Amino acid sequence: MTITVAVSNPTLFSLAVPKPPPDSTGYITILRKKFLKKLETSGGGGGGGGGGAKINAWVDSMRASSPTHKSAASLTETQDQNSWIIHHPSALGMFEQITNASNGKQIVIFMDYDGTLSPIVEDPDRAFMTNEMRDAVRDVAKYFPTAIVSGRCRAKVCNFVRLSELYYAGSHGMDIKGPAKGPKNKKGNQAVLCQPAREFLPMIDEVYKALIEKTKSIPGAKVEHNKFCISVHFRCVDEKKWTVLAEQVRTVLSGYPKLRLTQGRKVLEIRPTIKWDKGNAIEFLLESLGYANAKDVLPVYIGDDRTDEDAFKVLRNRGQGFGILVSKTPKETNASYSLQEPSEVMYFLQRLVEWKRSLL
Repeated sequence: MTITVAVSNPTLFSLAVPKPPPDSTGYITILRKKFLKKLETSGGGGGGGGGGAKINAWVDSMRASSPTHKSAASLTETQDQNSWIIHHPSALGMFEQITNASNGKQIVIFMDYDGTLSPIVEDPDRAFMTNEMRDAVRDVAKYFPTAIVSGRCRAKVCNFVRLSELYYAGSHGMDIKGPAKGPKNKKGNQAVLCQPAREFLPMIDEVYKALIEKTKSIPGAKVEHNKFCISVHFRCVDEKKWTVLAEQVRTVLSGYPKLRLTQGRKVLEIRPTIKWDKGNAIEFLLESLGYANAKDVLPVYIGDDRTDEDAFKVLRNRGQGFGILVSKTPKETNASYSLQEPSEVMYFLQRLVEWKRSLL
């Protein structure tokens, strides 16, 4: 059975829940937040004025999230790291606490792909996961409903992961499909299809072609078509060319007020303006699995990027489940726990499987 959702009024899907309380940790001043706020308030797509300020905000944000040189850690940086770890402890070190919280509940696993299941690489087309990681994800899916939630297009993520028993949410959750085979979920559904931004597809195609043309003169720039959104990768672009790249992107977006610009790790992302993100995606998947208002569920979301914060916030707002941020450095986050790199994610998944098998 397939459920198709066409959203004509996206505001119906916005979460009517209070915002999470301010983080009481307060130990680290992370300047990136200031730059991102400038990025958001400067607007995403169309509109004529403010071009210079908009470009400056974008480039500031690009620099803040992409340090080109890493100096030796000072004493203050070490103290900040230690303070951050206290409030976002390792999910491996707190494994017993995590499993204890799942007593009497169904764990549901959500994971980003790039930087979480595979390392971040210069060529996004070569972001391959290891066979060992694939085995770990396959084993997890035997015991827990498991979903990959990525900014990539769903077909590309499916091709990387190659596991038909998973749920896949591509384009930041704007393209969701469930496993065609395997046990039915609590609602009796097998395949789940949600594409709330279908009307934007022709527009996305137009912008993609325009960006390819505009950026072809900038060495290292790569434009990726993710079906319902577009990624402009600048990981391999000389920092001196970032302003030029941002200007080219702004020129294209100026004619498309229904599209907005957001930012991930060394990538500018163009998306439809509808209220739909990774947080909405996990809400949709939990509802599809029959856990919309259930108390007997423990959602776990593992991700490394700013776009994953939308999912972390949803879990924090629900007061149910928790996020795990994959990062070696302190970041402002709504996640409860941390892991340093994909290898630790794999080890966490393996331990989860071993724990479940021991119960059975």
